[in-house]
Amino acid sequence: MAEAREPAIRTRGLNLWYGDFQALFDVDLDIARGRVTSLIGPSGCGKSTFLRSVNRIIERLDYVRTSGSIEVMGQDVLASDVALTQLRREVGMVFQRPNPLPISVRRNVLFAHRLHNPHGQSRAEEDELVERVLREVLLWDQVKDRLDSLATGLSLEEQQKLCIARLLPVKPSVLLMDEPCSALDPEATSAVEELIWELRGDYSILIVTHNMAQARRASDECIFMLLGKVVEHAPTGDMFVTPTHSETADYIEGRYG
Repeated sequence: MAEAREPAIRTRGLNLWYGDFQALFDVDLDIARGRVTSLIGPSGCGKSTFLRSVNRIIERLDYVRTSGSIEVMGQDVLASDVALTQLRREVGMVFQRPNPLPISVRRNVLFAHRLHNPHGQSRAEEDELVERVLREVLLWDQVKDRLDSLATGLSLEEQQKLCIARLLPVKPSVLLMDEPCSALDPEATSAVEELIWELRGDYSILIVTHNMAQARRASDECIFMLLGKVVEHAPTGDMFVTPTHSETADYIEGRYG
């Protein structure tokens, strides 16, 4: 029972600087397993910075430094012996704009899987994996006759679903999504939100969004950040109906941000 209560992501005293500029201040968060948690707040408040610190992709900028702790599924991801390739296998990332590789749909799905399984599988085993994963992201029916076509020819909605599908064969525990619907029209946004809701339970999902309606529709819990600090973390329904802090209420009601 203790393991079930352990959060997917836990940070304690997390501070982050871009050079001399401090972007995160003493962030203490527990992100629940098997649930969708949304991060909201005005532009520049630290949402995407926090997201990118979890899988350490932020460290691609050599002027970034951090203090404090980040644990993913109970493991200290800032430890000196952590292999970044293994961390990013455990923690998948979806970006604002879909970024399918300029290869076939089938090869996109298998790309990371083949990297992590260099000895390979039979064609039949790979075909089974491709179908299973594309069904999981609600994409199989749309693309089953186009598996050998270039992925870049898919619609934006299909491309974003494919980018999520590409992560799943390596069996991540956590999915980080940085405004995954910002490039999509309302119909496509609804389809991706449906997918996010379908994936909860099997995956722990942390999603950055500027869309208040999306946060309310598509998350179990919500975190409000302001000026690099966590102001409030609560069940989504509670935060939007009875926020505890006046700053949260002001932001949700559109008085700033």
